[in-house]
Amino acid sequence: MISERVAYSPIIDRKPFKLPNNARVAVWPIVNVEVWDINGPMPRNMAGMPGGNILPDIPNYSWYDYGLRVGFWRIKELFDRYQIKGTLSLNAACCQTFPRIVEESLRADWEILAHGYVQRLLNAEKDERDVIRRTLQSIREFTGKTPRGWMGPQLMETWDTPDILAEEGIEYVADWVNDDEPYPLKVKTGSLVALPYTRELNDISVHLVLREGSAGLYERARCAFDTLYEEGKMRAKIMAISTHPYVTGVAHRIGYFRKIFDYIKQHDAVVFMRGVEILDWYKKFSKE
Repeated sequence: MISERVAYSPIIDRKPFKLPNNARVAVWPIVNVEVWDINGPMPRNMAGMPGGNILPDIPNYSWYDYGLRVGFWRIKELFDRYQIKGTLSLNAACCQTFPRIVEESLRADWEILAHGYVQRLLNAEKDERDVIRRTLQSIREFTGKTPRGWMGPQLMETWDTPDILAEEGIEYVADWVNDDEPYPLKVKTGSLVALPYTRELNDISVHLVLREGSAGLYERARCAFDTLYEEGKMRAKIMAISTHPYVTGVAHRIGYFRKIFDYIKQHDAVVFMRGVEILDWYKKFSKE
C-alpha cells in the first residue's frame, strides 16, 4: 500500500510554505548524465533505430554519446551565462568514464545527485544495497563529498529502496513525483524527504515519449511557471525542470531551452535552487 510510505496530505490542509526572500517559485534545474553499456541493450531507443538485442547498437549508443561530447556543454554554457547552479543527476561510473563533465560541474558549484552506478534499474540488480553503496563511494572518492540526494535510474525503486537509502545516509530522494512541495517518506530508521521532481517537465517524457516538437518543453515550462507563479502568491511552489544532454542539448532544442530561462528571469520573486538547498530550506521551515 502506498500509505506505508506516503501519508495522504491534501495540499489545502497544509501550512503554506515560504521561500527565502519571499520568493513565489523555486526553480530546480536538473541535468541527468548517464552511463550506458555498449555491450548490452540500450536503456532507450531512438525512434526508427533497430534497438533490441542487436549488438553493438551503434546508432542508439552514438545518439546518447552526442550528449556527452556536445550536448552537455551547450547546457553548461547556458547555465553559466545565466549564473544558474544546476543539480547534476549522475551515474557514478561517469566519474571514471567521463571525468571532465564532473570536474566542470564541481568547478561551477553544481550539486551532485546520486543516480545509480550506471543506467540500469535497481530492480534488475542482484544486490541493491551494494549498488547504492558503490554509487555513493565512487562519487565521494572523486568529489570529496558524499551525495545527500538520490534519484533511481528511470525513477525506479524496489519495496526496500527508501529504507536502504535512509540507512546509507541519503537525506532526500527524487523518485516520487506526486507533489509540488517536499514531504517526509516513512522509513524504518532515520529520515528521508521526497523532493518534487517531475515527469511533466522532463525532456524524455516530452520529446521521446510524447514526440512533441522542438518547442515542447519550452511551451510546457512557460505554462507551468505561469500557474505556479500565480499560486505562489499564497504558498511557495517548487518547479523542477529535468533534461538530458542527448535530448535537450541538440541544436534544434537548445534555443527553446534558453527561452525558458529568458522567460522566467523576466519575473520577480523567483529563486533558482539546487536540491540540497531546497532540502535545507524545507528542514528549517518544517521546524518553525
